[in-house]
Amino acid sequence: MIIETSLKDIITKELAWHYKIVPSKYDDSSVVLKILESVNIIKVKDELEVILGKDIEFELISELEINKLLTINYRLSTTEISKTSKKNDLLVNIINEAISIGSSDVHFEIFEDEARVRLRIDGVLIEKKSIKKSNYAELVNRIKIQANLDISEKRLPQDGRTKIAGFDIRVSILPTHFGEKIVMRILGQDATNINIDDLGFEPEEKEQYLEAIKKSNGIILISGPTGSGKTTTLYATLKILNEVKRNILTIEDPVEYTLKGINQVQLNEAIGLTFSSALRSFLRQDPDIIMLGEVRDSETAEMAIRASLTGHLVFSTLHTNSAWGTISRLMDMGVPSFLIAETLNISIAQRLVRKLCIHCKKEMDINTKDFPKNYKLPSILKKHSVEVGCEKCHFTGYKGRRAIYELLPIEKDTLEIIKNNKTTIKEYFTEHNIKTLSDKAFSLLRNGETSLNEIYSLLITN
Repeated sequence: MIIETSLKDIITKELAWHYKIVPSKYDDSSVVLKILESVNIIKVKDELEVILGKDIEFELISELEINKLLTINYRLSTTEISKTSKKNDLLVNIINEAISIGSSDVHFEIFEDEARVRLRIDGVLIEKKSIKKSNYAELVNRIKIQANLDISEKRLPQDGRTKIAGFDIRVSILPTHFGEKIVMRILGQDATNINIDDLGFEPEEKEQYLEAIKKSNGIILISGPTGSGKTTTLYATLKILNEVKRNILTIEDPVEYTLKGINQVQLNEAIGLTFSSALRSFLRQDPDIIMLGEVRDSETAEMAIRASLTGHLVFSTLHTNSAWGTISRLMDMGVPSFLIAETLNISIAQRLVRKLCIHCKKEMDINTKDFPKNYKLPSILKKHSVEVGCEKCHFTGYKGRRAIYELLPIEKDTLEIIKNNKTTIKEYFTEHNIKTLSDKAFSLLRNGETSLNEIYSLLITN
């Protein structure tokens, strides 16, 4: 069971215990590793190939066998044993894995016979781990304690916050039939690496957007459903505007990114800190730029309009389906059309579309019956790509996402449409060559970047 020194030296002690691996044989280009049979082979293979710079093959063995090999060949000191036990912490490992693969949420769920962990990756939940039902209650209590919640309360929903692996995490607990379901939203990410060039704007759209945000006052509204990337777009924008000469204030629910130089406020409705009340206070803080997490009601809309009229640049979001829908929603909230025309710089709708995995996507002939009814399919499209699934994409068929945008700049003729309450905008879009979300989605399909299944709902709204 003792391996040769030359073979043992391929893997450091830290790597061996972290991944539960022991080398079996190797050559110049590849290495065979004995590994615990219950680990996530796909994830570990990708990571180790990067670390070792070799092709990896595995031999699966039991936990008893791997522990014997590790103990004999990579003996730990007492201090190292203590550190390793912390590394083998289930909750920390799950959070670390979620962060490493870019997951936004971790779901802990319990059912009649088992419990499971799912991670939201690229907007879709993927099952990652099962947990013994007997261990689930202990896990729930630990999360509650870390989030300063009441462990004795099992009948009512609870919300809290904690910090794991250096990340702020929002915890939501919901009583279900078989126990408590937990969703952990990973927050506190640094916005330093967010770049507007990486978001998905086409060159002409980027130019229009940058022109709108250069104004010293007015409102920029971004619409889309939850999880469509609105906050990321806003922070990429604030990063551009974040200069010493400007006072930038935000009110968010929750604070998802941190950016040095920006004053961020966390919404807390329980104590009366709402979007509208925060905005009132902001106006006494000598701001240049204000970012509201969301315009939820007529009071907040009115305050945002007032702030823009008094010389401030205001950014916010709305849950609408299109750029024109944002204008209609403001009218429904009771904002006069002349005030919208006076203050709105640009209205943007956006979505996040999953990209097909380049390693496994497959091209197929077009079947018009697969498209939504009444959708005018261009005759030039004869084939399209479909999702398949492989190790590289965790067998989802997709890897990564990109944003698509629908921009409605508020210009002179747009003002007339708004002032006259003309809510039919299709002809205006055609005349001004404005591409809708449906147009953008179809372009991704035509180019083989995404699948029909991914964009079907956007084509319906054409």
